[in-house]
Amino acid sequence: MSEETIRIACDRRGVARLTLARPAKHNAMSAEMLDALAATATRLGTDPAVRVIVLAGEGRSFSAGGDLGWMRTQMQADAATRTREATRLAGMLEALNTCPKPLIGRVHGDAFGGALGLLSVCDVAIGAESARFGFTETRLGLIPATIGPYVVARMGEAMARRVFMSARLFGAAEAVELGLLARAVPVEALDAAVEAEVAPYLSVAPGAVGEAKALLRRLGPAIDAGTIAGSIEALVRRWESEEAAEGIAAFLEKRPARWSREAD
Repeated sequence: MSEETIRIACDRRGVARLTLARPAKHNAMSAEMLDALAATATRLGTDPAVRVIVLAGEGRSFSAGGDLGWMRTQMQADAATRTREATRLAGMLEALNTCPKPLIGRVHGDAFGGALGLLSVCDVAIGAESARFGFTETRLGLIPATIGPYVVARMGEAMARRVFMSARLFGAAEAVELGLLARAVPVEALDAAVEAEVAPYLSVAPGAVGEAKALLRRLGPAIDAGTIAGSIEALVRRWESEEAAEGIAAFLEKRPARWSREAD
């Protein structure tokens, strides 16, 4: 791995803390981070010493979503490479979603784009009242494709329609209303609130927890191979679009995109 993108620490109780560790990039998800998250989800999920996983971000943000440099590379890539990279993103989400250990999100600062996919695969997410959220993909000419199945499973279609396409930012109170967060607390109370979610899992049967979580996935909206493949295809089509090329270029050049009324 060319860079350290995550940190893992496990205490004596079996509580593993999985921290996104690209603070200078607001924990934007690079290809290396996607691979690290997928591999770590599998490893922690099969480790009998691990009882609970807490997913957090280092620095000022939880995560700014996908790394723009990584996404820009897809603009010049061939079809096979684009499909491989979209599959890498989808595979990371699937690995976290199917991890048999309880996954608790600790959210502070900004959580944009793909970061909301991370929240949607958490079993519960607690956020700071000062946190900001947004499905910002359409501002870049992209769509929330591979995260889409998990977002809809978490929020429901009606709630998702309020924020999925507009790229508008919203606060923690609305994130609770939408179902992305279970609770919003003052930032100084965030760790205590996360600990309150962790504690019950230390007195229940780990195997039963894993089987109960798998049962819930079977009872909920189906996120099967066909659904995931469709989300990958949708992302690849967007990466190939003129809107995506313009949107990412405009963002990197710090100017409004051509379709934006801000350009008038």
